[in-house]
Amino acid sequence: MTQVQGTVLPYRGKYPKIADDVFVAPGAMVIGDVEIGAGSSIWFNCVLRGDDNPIRIGERVNVQDGSVIHVHSKFQGTYIGSDITIGHMCLLHACELEDKSFVGMGSIVLDQCRVETGGMLAGGAMLTPGKTVKSGELWAGRPAKPMRDLSEEEIDNFDWSFNSYAERAQEYRTELAALANA
Repeated sequence: MTQVQGTVLPYRGKYPKIADDVFVAPGAMVIGDVEIGAGSSIWFNCVLRGDDNPIRIGERVNVQDGSVIHVHSKFQGTYIGSDITIGHMCLLHACELEDKSFVGMGSIVLDQCRVETGGMLAGGAMLTPGKTVKSGELWAGRPAKPMRDLSEEEIDNFDWSFNSYAERAQEYRTELAALANA
């Protein structure tokens, strides 16, 4: 059984499916047609609401504090691959993040957008509907535009980010379990 601390709710008979080792922080809400893969973490005060379309999150994804993930009610769900960092207070709406992409703090990713593998949306950026951040590119601004190519070192740092959050999530799970058993 998943050790869930946050609130997990059904919607129209669809219950979230959460891998056993996922950390869902106190205050986070996961609702409806949502699936979250192994080693992922949903941090404090996040809201994931898969009501009219699905939200799919792969393995080792960290959705940091205060982020909101939602779907388009008629056209599209939100699809998030594996090995991804989603910074604090992001808004993802009916979009796709491919494996090993990165979304910086406070960013907005709107309908039918895509961030490809090795692509990065800078903190505070707003990716307007239908745009694609190509592999190896950094986009920034409101509205976001391509700024430059990322170095191999920058792309390699994506691994550090999602791995460090996966480790931290397990530390939180262990400490919360100890409190519950005290």
